[in-house]
Amino acid sequence: MAGIISVNSEDLLKWTYDDYNFSGYSTDLPPLDEEAAPCRIEDSGLNKYFVIIIYILVFLLSLLGNSLVMLVILYNRLSRSVTDIYLLNLAIADLLFALSLPLWAASKVKGWIYGTSLCKFVSLLKEVNFYSGILLLACISVDRYLAIVHATRTLTQKRQWVKFICMGIWGLSLILSMPVLFSREAVKSDYYGFVCYENFGNNTAKWRLVLRILSQSFGFVLPLLVMLFCYGFTLRTLFEAHMGQKHRAMRVIFAVVLVFLLCWLPYNLVLIIDTLMRTEIIQDTCPRRMVLENAINTTEVLGFLHSCLNPIIYAFIGHKFRYSFLKILAAHGMVSKEFLAQHSRPSVHGSSSGNTSTTL
Repeated sequence: MAGIISVNSEDLLKWTYDDYNFSGYSTDLPPLDEEAAPCRIEDSGLNKYFVIIIYILVFLLSLLGNSLVMLVILYNRLSRSVTDIYLLNLAIADLLFALSLPLWAASKVKGWIYGTSLCKFVSLLKEVNFYSGILLLACISVDRYLAIVHATRTLTQKRQWVKFICMGIWGLSLILSMPVLFSREAVKSDYYGFVCYENFGNNTAKWRLVLRILSQSFGFVLPLLVMLFCYGFTLRTLFEAHMGQKHRAMRVIFAVVLVFLLCWLPYNLVLIIDTLMRTEIIQDTCPRRMVLENAINTTEVLGFLHSCLNPIIYAFIGHKFRYSFLKILAAHGMVSKEFLAQHSRPSVHGSSSGNTSTTL
């Protein structure tokens, strides 16, 4: 098959521990001691058909939900806030990643049989989705911090700055994801089957460790610290000033950040622990390796689940989002004006950036 590199089992055993499950995507590092026999990792307990069903449901929900979010934000062009622009880009990132989920689901059955080009492309989508997501949430936290703590509206109201910031986020996300694009390959092994794997040649272990530390530092830890700093001071200001409307406006943002962390924090903590084991700060033993590999497989599924959750948050918590969506339906005669009137227009005072958000 074109685009597939064939290797023998002994070579692949030296590369990785976790391709045994035909997941089609490897996040593990090669063994520290290439001369040593690898630990035999037992099944993670996740039924592959259960995971396939989860992936397909996430794909369908993400396709529908994020498309609606994009429709609502783009339709309300005049009332679009800075936060809405960030959330629009977040929906685009989730939607692009969701389009790759059918391939991940199919690879659970027969392994990665789609060649190196698709291997590189869908791996890139996964990385860009994660990095752009956390960077966009960090930008939202800075926007709320400036608008509420410092009452600064100049920066938050200038749309041209926001466009450049979003372009910068996409560019930085691509840069952080580039190692995957250059190193990811479709590999066929007579023992492991077909896998989509990162291969740096003889220095695979060294380079994957270096790149993992860099990506976790700049693509996860630093944005997380920015969010904790900004939201810490923002919450303090809101409570001290008794800003009831702004409390309600911030609920959606806090829910989005919380769900993102619940989905992606476990996966990244597991990778950090694995990095500590690889640097021998934590002793690497077969029992620990077994637990860690199972944790990687499980938490990765949780991370994939995130791409469909934001629209659900907007629908259940975001009063303005529900009203904006109903207004679109009413404009096209799909719901009556009486029904729309029953859902009174939410107060605009919750927008702390100077214009009415269509999402919050």
